[in-house]
Amino acid sequence: MLMDFPFFRNNKLLYFDNAATTQKPGVVIDAMSSFYARHNAPVHRGVYALAEEATILYEDARSAIAQFIGAYPDEVIFTKGTTEAINFVASSWAQVHLKAGDEIIITELEHHANIVPWIRLEKTRGIVLKYIPIKEDGTLDYAVYLEMLSEKTKLVSCTHTSNVLGSHTDLDLIIEHAHSVGAYVLVDAAQAMAHSSVSVQELNADFLAFSAHKMFGPTGIGVLYVPRHMQSQVEPYQVGGGMVYSVDFHEASWAKPPQRYEAGTPPIAEAIGFKAAVDYINTHISFDDLKAHEARLTGRLINALQHLPVRILGPLDELKHSGHMVSFASENLHSHDIAAYLDKHRIAVRAGNHCAKPLHRRLGITDSVRISFAAYNTEDEVEQIIEVLFQFCNSKYV
Repeated sequence: MLMDFPFFRNNKLLYFDNAATTQKPGVVIDAMSSFYARHNAPVHRGVYALAEEATILYEDARSAIAQFIGAYPDEVIFTKGTTEAINFVASSWAQVHLKAGDEIIITELEHHANIVPWIRLEKTRGIVLKYIPIKEDGTLDYAVYLEMLSEKTKLVSCTHTSNVLGSHTDLDLIIEHAHSVGAYVLVDAAQAMAHSSVSVQELNADFLAFSAHKMFGPTGIGVLYVPRHMQSQVEPYQVGGGMVYSVDFHEASWAKPPQRYEAGTPPIAEAIGFKAAVDYINTHISFDDLKAHEARLTGRLINALQHLPVRILGPLDELKHSGHMVSFASENLHSHDIAAYLDKHRIAVRAGNHCAKPLHRRLGITDSVRISFAAYNTEDEVEQIIEVLFQFCNSKYV
């Protein structure tokens, strides 16, 4: 599999920053290059053969991604990524429908992308923002969540998989009980899509957001899933060309979904690359096999780190069973120092707060090192990073 990715033919390093972004298989790069070289034209507007070809390619991409998550094509809205998708819901649904005193529940696990839009609504609209707390092991306290829910709860917005701890939320419980009080649910699935099968029909969430670049696709494109039962409630996020049905000097009406939610020239090449990534996953990856593989890597790394003077974050038993990342903190060393040492040995990891400052404060730390895996990582690579980490901890730098 490694040789399917040109990056690894051109760069001799160990890449463990997959939770931030994954590398791209050659088929993704080729699909985007082929579009620009052979099919480049605007979609939906041009009345000529090349524009029709581009439109077919673009809408085929939407259909493939819809099938990947079990949605209808008109429920798949292309965005710049997960961050824009969450801001889309905050601006085009929550800001329109919520009033002062209404409550939004999120969790202490969230990425800034699923915190800051709600803070802004708290400041500008007077909504009440509540957090489901974590327990000492990093898992959510669902008993507190159930106590939080009331008729004032209008939205629960939560991560599928923590981008710091690698732990999974109990979405079945969260969604069932949110719906029982009439609240809607937004799921941030950015960390899940390259590691597990996600069916929107089984999940039954009201919104789902994810990004292509974390699942072997290009940067600059993602998806907001807006099911048909929610579309009448969701206003266009942006307005302009391509999303209108009719425009007069003082009136405008909108096209049907999904076009009404995609103003301007869309990310055509990126959508085609996104489809190629989904096709690659469908062809080359069994999620059951991948889960077992990544759990072996995670478990081996955790077992080794337990012999070093570091604090491993998150529920270790869960991570050994179904994790794809390991984060740890040192009392004596800043995460940047550890990452810089690893970089000298051509090993790429993440260091800092991973856009999750509230979670780090809750854990009593300011920063951590994150080692995250993808399908192309190997057991031999894990042994190599363990060796370098042990060298570092036994060196003069500690």
